[in-house]
Amino acid sequence: MTNSFLAGTMSLAVATALFSTPVLADGSKLDEVLARGHLVLGTGSTNAPWHFKSADDKLQGFDVDMGHIIAKALFGDPEKIEYVNQSSDARIPNITTGKVDITCQFMTVTGERAQQVAFTIPYYREGVGLMLKADGKYADYAALKAAGSSVTVSVLQNVYAEAMVHAALPEAKVDQYESVDLIYQALESGRADTVATDQSSLAWYMTQNPGRYKDAGYGWNPQTYACGVKRGDQDWLNFVNTALHEAMTGVEFDSYAKSFKTWFGKDLTPPQIGFPVEFK
Repeated sequence: MTNSFLAGTMSLAVATALFSTPVLADGSKLDEVLARGHLVLGTGSTNAPWHFKSADDKLQGFDVDMGHIIAKALFGDPEKIEYVNQSSDARIPNITTGKVDITCQFMTVTGERAQQVAFTIPYYREGVGLMLKADGKYADYAALKAAGSSVTVSVLQNVYAEAMVHAALPEAKVDQYESVDLIYQALESGRADTVATDQSSLAWYMTQNPGRYKDAGYGWNPQTYACGVKRGDQDWLNFVNTALHEAMTGVEFDSYAKSFKTWFGKDLTPPQIGFPVEFK
């Protein structure tokens, strides 16, 4: 009887201990990164103005600056980053396998990709634009469209190139080239009246060649760029979202605006003080 009583008491004690001891969930990536002391950022190195090497072999670009913003939010030091140089097709695998903490590499948000990784809030909205020579015969998009079939557009060779151009200029002639350099050369030589490509690429090219070219003032085919993190870690996602949000709308706006000006040549309007813009 005594043995039964002791056994029952022990079972009760074990049960009490089991139910009273908190069950600790797996730690967040946020805690892991803070403990490590630096951010592991996946990005590329060959696509200006997003991620490319400077003359002194330093990684730079708008994507790289997003990493600086996140590192500063983590450690108060934008340089506390270990870079993983990755190809475009490694962006998602390196997230899912934990090789990187986050990928910021001009990654377009799609429903298919969002099933594999968690996307942060957007940090840029890309689209197709049109660039003209500053002293060319067409003033802007309206003039190009009015000219109809008289206009020749140079574009990077792609199965969707004709349809893409004709969505904006239905009657224009489309000349496709094998490289980005060739589409710009076609405009410079007069073989094309305008170039159609990513607006960020045009902005960077115009920044590198001040006064020689101008934006036609029309954009289409929007797509969202966001960073990607591993699914299932809301704390980490929330933290990165907060860092990016405050760079675009709050305390770190000057850093974001400086980067935007450097790579795209455009001054951003500071966030309006007072009622939060997110709820307008």
